[in-house]
Amino acid sequence: MLPARHRLRERTDFTSAVRGPGASRAGGRLIVVHANRTDARADLPPRVGFVVSKAVGNAVVRNRTKRRLRASIATRLTGIPAGLDVVVRANPAAAAATWDELDLAVARQLDKACRR
Repeated sequence: MLPARHRLRERTDFTSAVRGPGASRAGGRLIVVHANRTDARADLPPRVGFVVSKAVGNAVVRNRTKRRLRASIATRLTGIPAGLDVVVRANPAAAAATWDELDLAVARQLDKACRR
């Protein structure tokens, strides 16, 4: 579980991170990472949200995928710049991925999205 101050909760925050001005995106076979920085959140801690649709699988598979993504991001919170909103979207292939594959994909895509 991510600390409350690091969670995206509102629909408008998700939309802003994905489609807002200045938003960046990095994607691969398993996940897509969207990131956006706003001036209003410049000194606040980064926030992260997850999107795992029904295309990934049934409820058990979706929840397992979310837990894995959340655990992977939790280890990297200190590396995410302050004021950044990040949305991690799982592709259907993420359901069959091993922990190592998913963790590596998160590391790569998060790094790319944060650099832009």
